Amino acid sequence: MVAAKRVYLLLLLGLAIAPLLSFIISIPASIVITLIFDIAVLALMVVDGWRVKSLRVEITRQLPARFSIGRDNPVILTITSPKSNAVIQIRDYYPADFTASTSILNTTVAANTSQELTYTVHPTQRGEFAWGNIQVRQLSPWGLAWDDWQIRHGTTVKVYPDLIGLRSLSIRLTLQSSGAMRQTKRLGMGTEFAELRNYRTGDDLRLIDWKATARRVGTHGNTPPLVRVLEPEQEQTLLILLDRGRLMTARVENLQRFDWGLNATLSLALAGLHRGDRVGVGVFDNQMHIWLPPERGQNHLNQIIDRLTPIQPVLLESDYLGAVTHVVQKQTRRSLVVIITDLVDVTASTELLAALTRLAPRYLPFCVTLRDPKVDDLAHTFTDDITQAYSRAVALDLLAQRQVAFAQLKQKGVLVLDAPANQISDQLVERYLQLKARNQL
Repeated sequence: MVAAKRVYLLLLLGLAIAPLLSFIISIPASIVITLIFDIAVLALMVVDGWRVKSLRVEITRQLPARFSIGRDNPVILTITSPKSNAVIQIRDYYPADFTASTSILNTTVAANTSQELTYTVHPTQRGEFAWGNIQVRQLSPWGLAWDDWQIRHGTTVKVYPDLIGLRSLSIRLTLQSSGAMRQTKRLGMGTEFAELRNYRTGDDLRLIDWKATARRVGTHGNTPPLVRVLEPEQEQTLLILLDRGRLMTARVENLQRFDWGLNATLSLALAGLHRGDRVGVGVFDNQMHIWLPPERGQNHLNQIIDRLTPIQPVLLESDYLGAVTHVVQKQTRRSLVVIITDLVDVTASTELLAALTRLAPRYLPFCVTLRDPKVDDLAHTFTDDITQAYSRAVALDLLAQRQVAFAQLKQKGVLVLDAPANQISDQLVERYLQLKARNQL
């Protein structure tokens, strides 16, 4: 039981009227009256505090089945007041490693009704976390005391990669592949025959199927020509190599660089499986830590998520040549090999450059690096401060050295994507879809 603000106000009122009573009656009598008043207030507070115990609200918590790292995950608290109006304060003991939109929730629930309160938590690490109980304070009917108690609701939650982003990407890919949008985008952009349809203004005349049109004219009279609809080739092979070495341990935008790379890996795997390709994934440091051979289907994506979620980056130097050698030994047919990592400059990334150039021209190597957006901001912010000017010069030099390394990769036939870590997933998927549309693989 905790005294409410009204109790303190009444006690202060008793102290305020004590001098007035001393002028009207004697000082000893005013002291006695003040003490009686204060005792009465405290006694009423105790009685009121006991009354509210029989009026306690009921609270249940609804958590997401899987939490997504780096996202605002909603938590729903359902409050039911069975007998009377309830003024309550709620503190939910979410994991200490999470950040929340609010720490204390305040609300008033009408009698015999239920109300939902929603707040969000933002996890920045993957793994299992302990979620504590719910601390509740409910104001008594006379407003003199708060009943303070805990609801036993402890549990364990798991934080996964960005599954919210994967759901959004899946919906977007489905929309792009269905209906008129699919026909408009894929016409003339692939090599595999999909279907025939009526000619429309703007269609490539080279795609008209004159034989099919002639057969149709012979049976249906005056009809528009038929056009071949082509779609990108399916059942190609996409291999994704995710670096979990020293460079991937740095924190970028409140997440480890490895977590951004893991989100990009899953997004690219989803896009590849959605387009009918066989997708394989490898995670490496100074050796190949996990290897999932190329497969197709939704079950394979679930397997990738389950196998990759527990992995954490380590402070080891990555063996790029070893990872590439593993790919060459396991995969003999031509494939798109995507290495998700980071680099500093030509000198520090010599092994990475050698490994990628070894893949060409038998495979199609694709180097994806995760840039720190703060370096970009620092490099493009003009300042008169000397210290900040030196920092800007260092940032500009880092970006320039990265560009030199990328130029060497491009000369060797390696595809390159260097993007801010918090934008890498969308840009990587878009680049993959462009490669499919242009039949570069």
